[in-house]
Amino acid sequence: MKRIIIEQDKCDGCKNCSIACMQSHRESPGSVYDLDMLDPKNEYRHNITGKRGGGYVPVFCRHCAVPECVGACMSGALKKTGNGHVQYDEERCGSCFMCVMSCPYGNIKPDKATGSKIVKCDFCKDDNEDPSCVKSCPKKAIHVEEVYAGGAT
Repeated sequence: MKRIIIEQDKCDGCKNCSIACMQSHRESPGSVYDLDMLDPKNEYRHNITGKRGGGYVPVFCRHCAVPECVGACMSGALKKTGNGHVQYDEERCGSCFMCVMSCPYGNIKPDKATGSKIVKCDFCKDDNEDPSCVKSCPKKAIHVEEVYAGGAT
């Protein structure tokens, strides 16, 4: 199965990955040049923070081999698919946010627009291409690797 791999030491905090994520998940079509980055509906699905002493910490969904978020989801809104990715079904979500509390990486978050659903990486829902964040990283700090399906988180 494919997973997004982060090489933290290469990340310079440019957030091109964040803009690419917002662009690929926006509701209305358009170019990146008219993307309203302040619109809460155009939220990106990962997090990049600065760390003490310099550098950046990119946090992306790991689509874990045994995802704790899926186990905690009482409504069945989170499921591990056949391709190994954890996908979210907004229609089934009960807004309990147990997935948010159970993610050991702090990647899943409530959405800013409504506060009633979650936002998480969906691997751009395309198995044949690399996700937008990977394609947009100028430092190649983010890449996709094929990993053993039974491997650890």
